Amino acid sequence: MTTSSRRRSPRPLKSLLAAALLLPALAFAQERPWPDGSQLVISVSMQFETGGQPEGAESPFSGSPLPKGYPDLPAQTWFDYGYKEGLWRMLDLWDRTGIKVTSHVVGEAALKHPELAKAIAERGHEVAAHGIRWADSYNMNYAQEKQFIGDGVAAVEKITGQRSVGYNANWLRRSPNTLKVLQDLNFTYHIDDVSRDEPFVTRVRGRKFAVVPYTLRNNDIVLVEGRYFSAEQFYQQLVLEFDRLYAEGAEKRRMMSVSLHDRIGGTPAMVEAMERFIRYAQSHPKVSFMRKDRIAQIVLTEKDPLIDDSEAAYNH
Repeated sequence: MTTSSRRRSPRPLKSLLAAALLLPALAFAQERPWPDGSQLVISVSMQFETGGQPEGAESPFSGSPLPKGYPDLPAQTWFDYGYKEGLWRMLDLWDRTGIKVTSHVVGEAALKHPELAKAIAERGHEVAAHGIRWADSYNMNYAQEKQFIGDGVAAVEKITGQRSVGYNANWLRRSPNTLKVLQDLNFTYHIDDVSRDEPFVTRVRGRKFAVVPYTLRNNDIVLVEGRYFSAEQFYQQLVLEFDRLYAEGAEKRRMMSVSLHDRIGGTPAMVEAMERFIRYAQSHPKVSFMRKDRIAQIVLTEKDPLIDDSEAAYNH
């Protein structure tokens, strides 16, 4: 080896070393990185509805309704499972796995079962709004919808001490006025949107409002009750969704949403499936479970959020 070649050799080595040091950063060059460095954020919804359902609400028995005037007692017990067993089992699961979730609470459900509403808040979970009762609001005028949402917030706040900042309409069916109503009630986000796999900002009357997308794909009421998935199939759905979003998360911000309802997601098999999924997700580096209020604050306070004003016609 000549003297000149010996002098030149360190340069390629330095270049290779520099490239090697940059590889982790290049492999995780998200468009809008999560502030905690997560490659994927998972947000779990735990819907607290039992006690707020109207007469004749959809249940496994609603395909053959009883004649008017006859109470459907078995259907009532199906809903009662949510407060007697389901929510408590899920709360214990979150404790075991160390995650925090968002619970959208129907106001009348909290009034009937205040001990459950308190337990959700006391265990560190977000208490979000779901209206005063299990009813449609898409056909309400502005004043009616404001009272409907506001009464639910007040009821839950009186019991838990938490004032809700996030909202979920019945079956996502909000009205053209909903976001303006939420803004006037000092909410910061809603979830009635399934258009993206990441949170974003929309503008309501020219001001930023966060959207933390919900899910129909990873939703127990859609898959288990609606399509008769087994708990094992639900687990496989979550794993497949996780694997794809986790891979995409190396290059862009990704969020995975999971939705569970008190009387469905709280059954033994479904809780077993969820625990297996949570452990699977936690075995991967750079995976976080976040409450939706925290996710909303991230997109509302960052310098360059994803902005989507596709509903601008309704938000003036």
